[in-house]
Amino acid sequence: MVTASATETQASRQARRTPTGRMTKSRLAVVLLSPTMACLALVVGYPVISAVRLAFQMQSQHIDKTTGYLTTTTSFGLGNFTDALTGDQASRFVNAFWNTTTFTVVSVGIETVIGVAMALVMHQAVRGRALVRAAILVPWAIPTAISGLLWRWVFASDGIANSLLNAHVLWTADGFPAWCAVIIADSWKTAPFIGLLVLAGLQTIPAEVYEAARLDGATGWKSFSRITLPLVRPVLVVAVLFRLLDVLRMFDLPYVLIGPRKGSVETLTMIAVDEMQNLHFGAASAYAVVLFLYIAAVVTVFVSVLGADVLGASGRKRPVR
Repeated sequence: MVTASATETQASRQARRTPTGRMTKSRLAVVLLSPTMACLALVVGYPVISAVRLAFQMQSQHIDKTTGYLTTTTSFGLGNFTDALTGDQASRFVNAFWNTTTFTVVSVGIETVIGVAMALVMHQAVRGRALVRAAILVPWAIPTAISGLLWRWVFASDGIANSLLNAHVLWTADGFPAWCAVIIADSWKTAPFIGLLVLAGLQTIPAEVYEAARLDGATGWKSFSRITLPLVRPVLVVAVLFRLLDVLRMFDLPYVLIGPRKGSVETLTMIAVDEMQNLHFGAASAYAVVLFLYIAAVVTVFVSVLGADVLGASGRKRPVR
């Protein structure tokens, strides 16, 4: 005999399956998400639209023949972008674009290798594992500006780096040593981030999988390449994606460690800030828009090629029953 509560539950389920029930849930979702979307539109959408508008805005100053005063004329066009690509600032823009790209490729590659190694070390069941994990994560906890100052002391002319190498290298001056100094400092600071995410992925792998592989005669390398890497690949891809986003907009570390207007380490973010400090807001916005499009292109290619599950399993479409 069917009780009244069971009948009500079945009726409510049937109502949710009907178009009216689904519409009600959709309206409820819109109502609940509307405050968050309004905040995002205010703090993200409006600044982006303003920056794009300012990137196309050009100002020219001239003396009015009638009054003799200096007047400013505002117009809209592609002048800021053409000046960055073909004008007097073209060589500086190309150099900053190259530095941004090389920092991203080299730094993220080194951090990925070191981060995976750190995760494997932290995952081992050895005595003092908690202390090892805490020591590895210390660089990630240090603010970037403080980290830049610490490494500036290390790379000073009479610092630890030259003492260990028994050489006299001007690390904090302009040139290839400065580029290497930024790579070393950034890898030291952010490799633990990748290691922490990969460690979380390692802890989800059942121990029985490795035990079965050992019984089948698999070596350590085969277990790593055939079991560990494929199973932590989703986590590793997302971690690398986050690091790509960080390095592409790098500013504070080379600015503190090496200094502004140094051609070997100047990035797109640094020249945008420099133009803004010189009150060239249109040019600064143009550089910011170019960087935004560059990041969007890199992320799109990265996600489409490697298949990063940014939305997670909840973002996948479920089959309709």
